[in-house]
Amino acid sequence: MTDAILPNGCKANGTVENGYFKKGCNPLAQTGRSKLQNQRATLNQQIIKQMRMRAGAENLLRASSNNKVRESVLLELSFVNSNLQLLMEQLEGLNSSVEVYQNVQESASIPLIPLGLKETKDVDYSVPFKDFLLEHYSEDGHDFQEEISDLMDQRQACRTPSRSEEGIDLLAGYFSQLALLESRFFSPNRQIGIFFTWYDTFTGVPVCQQNISLERASVLFNMGALYTQIATRCHRQSSSGLQEAISALQRAAGVLHHLKETFTHTPSYDMSPAMLSMLVRMILAQAQECLFEKIALPGIRNLFLSLLKMAQETAKVSEMYDHVHQSMIQTPIKDNVPFFWSTMAQVKSSHYRSLAHYFTATALMDHEVNPSDDEDQQEKAFSQMYDAMPDAHPPLDILKNTKERQRIGKAHLRRAILEHEEALRIYSLCRELRRLDILGDILQATLKRSLAKFALHEDEDEFTDYMEAPDINSKTEQKAEMEVPGSTKGPLSVFSAKQRWTAPRTIRLRPEDRDIGFTLKGDGPVQIQSLDPLCPAAADGLREGDYLVGVGEVDCKWSSVTEVTRLLRDVDESGVDIRVVSMMDTSQPLPPKSATYCGGLPKTYSMICLAFNDEDKNPKSRKVTKKMSFLSWGLKNKSASTLSLPTADHSASGLPWQRPCPAFPSSYNDSALY
Repeated sequence: MTDAILPNGCKANGTVENGYFKKGCNPLAQTGRSKLQNQRATLNQQIIKQMRMRAGAENLLRASSNNKVRESVLLELSFVNSNLQLLMEQLEGLNSSVEVYQNVQESASIPLIPLGLKETKDVDYSVPFKDFLLEHYSEDGHDFQEEISDLMDQRQACRTPSRSEEGIDLLAGYFSQLALLESRFFSPNRQIGIFFTWYDTFTGVPVCQQNISLERASVLFNMGALYTQIATRCHRQSSSGLQEAISALQRAAGVLHHLKETFTHTPSYDMSPAMLSMLVRMILAQAQECLFEKIALPGIRNLFLSLLKMAQETAKVSEMYDHVHQSMIQTPIKDNVPFFWSTMAQVKSSHYRSLAHYFTATALMDHEVNPSDDEDQQEKAFSQMYDAMPDAHPPLDILKNTKERQRIGKAHLRRAILEHEEALRIYSLCRELRRLDILGDILQATLKRSLAKFALHEDEDEFTDYMEAPDINSKTEQKAEMEVPGSTKGPLSVFSAKQRWTAPRTIRLRPEDRDIGFTLKGDGPVQIQSLDPLCPAAADGLREGDYLVGVGEVDCKWSSVTEVTRLLRDVDESGVDIRVVSMMDTSQPLPPKSATYCGGLPKTYSMICLAFNDEDKNPKSRKVTKKMSFLSWGLKNKSASTLSLPTADHSASGLPWQRPCPAFPSSYNDSALY
């Protein structure tokens, strides 16, 4: 067995006598999150049972012409449908239970929304793989029983990953193994009898297919979901905790975006392009919220420029949550997303918009232009706050006019109070939101602060000199961006069959005053950027955008920027040879992105690429490779794996799932399910 197995349980989760858990997994952990996931699995089983009963009742209704039988069946059908509705409401309640995922030390942060993990059924690889090994490779399958058992243990462990980097590594390791399995055991010309069943995380509807792409897509979805759960666990009252949450959320968005771009025809609705786009927006909005909290963590200085900056930062968060809410209320997403999620997005949009107006009001009402202030800087900052200045006055004239500043400041303060009250109104409409006491306390506290400030500046002319505060332009110094982890990119996607590359070129790298003449970006493989055209490496043939695959005798296809930088740091004046490759533009047209069929069986785009690249070769030549290279299970020889995995990336692939899966199929026997 693999060395990733730890005896007597995981240290982080306690010990289990006479038990063995893989690193990053503890199925016996009695945490609130694990109990919630167990409830999800139970609900999925109950939903599938009710759907089978509904399918049987519908079949009987179509087959029978007896009126009494039809009446009894209709009564039973209404009962089953009501049970399904109740089960769906319970599943929605689980998706709304965000408090169990939050950090126990949190007392002053608005909760974040995590994604629940997709549930699956057990899969037995043993018999189909042994039969395929004997038939296709002429090998005795019993010789590989240990490796097959290890693979099945790894899949079982992936059903209960720990909420940590070890859990992410566990899922990423299995995801990488699936790429190897696809090329070694899943032939485009036959099915080997392995069925993968996964449940929709929002509806509980099962999807069962023999296509391993469903398995890969579902594991990738769970990686993104686990990243969101890691983010909610971070302590957001510390700078390091906020940075961990930001990084986890950006990686979650990157994983789900990669899933949307790679697996474009998934039959499960929670992995449909529309749903994934909404989830990416929501996760990035939460990352932007954490970025604002990180800026505000040391305290907001009561200075004019600082307050204007915070106003635009909060306006950016509000804008992103408003876009999230708009996408959640679109059909058919609104029928599957929990009501708690859409109301939470709406509450946060109003809350942060109110903060933007409060900060602007404070900047205008509590500060004046002093002789020692930089008028140009203040004028520039204030002019960027609006699309058009109030009453078309010049920005500097407003800043120098105390009465005008007070008038505009009061307008922003009134707008802040209205937005605070709107957030509290929406908060009161959702039962699950009302359970979050910390959210209610924060909304009440911010409203009281705005009312207290308004009371200090209230006068008798309030209703005779009324103006409406203009909207505040959003702006941020650091925008939340998607970050694709190395486990879903790197050589497995860069060096794929869909790309064409030059042969590796050797460049002599000679530093001048310890300057190599370029910088590096990316993470396995690294890419050349900011190349100095006058440096010796450029004269020797190095080009912007080249991928660095070797330094001296070291293979760098799988190396990170830090590792490559460490290799180049100590290069002396004599220099070192580096090997680079360049991406070529393909002149031959590739097959279309839709799925095709061969002999009635689905054929993936990667398989099309293989046939397309080898059409001039003997079709039997692909079976001449040594048997052990097909039966190697790990990624221990990473340089060899890079060249032998043309199907590892499907970024241009169209998967063979043409029929979308409805939230509730009309029958359990619908081909979208089986």
